[in-house]
Amino acid sequence: MPTVSVVIPHWNRRDYLRNCLRSLDAQTLADHEVIVIDNASTDGSAEMVEREFPRVAIIRNPENRGFCGAVNQGIQASRGDYIALLNNDTEADPRWLAALVDGVRSQPGIGMAATKILYYDRRDIIDKVGHLIYPDGQNRGRGSGERDRGQFDTPEPALLPDGCAALYDRRVFETAGLFDEDFFAYADDAELGLRARLAGWGCLYIPGAVVYHHHATTMGRFSTDRLVLVERNRMWLAMKLFPWPLLCLNPWYSTLRWGGNAWAAITGRGEAGQVPPARLIWCALRACGEAVAGLPRMWRKRRQVRRKISDREFMNLLAKFRIPLAELVFHSQHLRKNAAKGDE
Repeated sequence: MPTVSVVIPHWNRRDYLRNCLRSLDAQTLADHEVIVIDNASTDGSAEMVEREFPRVAIIRNPENRGFCGAVNQGIQASRGDYIALLNNDTEADPRWLAALVDGVRSQPGIGMAATKILYYDRRDIIDKVGHLIYPDGQNRGRGSGERDRGQFDTPEPALLPDGCAALYDRRVFETAGLFDEDFFAYADDAELGLRARLAGWGCLYIPGAVVYHHHATTMGRFSTDRLVLVERNRMWLAMKLFPWPLLCLNPWYSTLRWGGNAWAAITGRGEAGQVPPARLIWCALRACGEAVAGLPRMWRKRRQVRRKISDREFMNLLAKFRIPLAELVFHSQHLRKNAAKGDE
């Protein structure tokens, strides 16, 4: 049995996948298997894997099952004690797997490990080092856009890992369940991570585990589908997992965030400032409609969530890793611009 099973959900982007698999061939932890789940790619990706990487297992889907469906297939087909998730548009440092395994074994109760994720084309700029969360359920990568000056070079507790590059103890899925396939893509890693925290598992950020990431290449950073999924899934996450006191305040916090995004759009700042206002409004309305339609399913799933920690402990956890509204709305773009200016 391999120590680690690396699961890679894939849809087109053949050349990215090739580079990703080559980086896994170079891992210092040789005791691992790789499983690629191909979501009906049309660019010859599956044939490339079979031809160039014969040791890689590949599962071919006749349709696109999304991130969650593909990952769940990989987890169910895996054999390792640990499951590593890796996006197809990444390149893993040779010690990535070894550092992750050493990290989760260093402390009892650690079921998840977060990676230091850097931009592929700007390897001194942080994509994310674990996640932070706003009280309405919107999550954002910690340190996003900052220049990597060693400020995140100490192993420390994290709220949850990013599904782009993460490690999970197999027992997490046995106790908390698999990814929620209703989410399809986006916020699914946050939902699973919080569900695992409710089940009593800890998360550790491991700076020695480094991955380089081509950011938002699957759907496009500001595509309509991506914006709708992010907002819809945020609402589902809150309904499914948040304690009632925080859930009742959800409309208030969402109104504050939407107001901040409106101001960002008007002033051309933050991510909202990069999207035409009419499209933002359309995406928000569509997301709300889809979220309301799915609330009965989330309500049923809410009653099935295993809660080993109290509501107070969970709310304290969210408060500890809360992202300020100004940082959520404006900060990451501002930091990226400053980092770019530093090279001029």
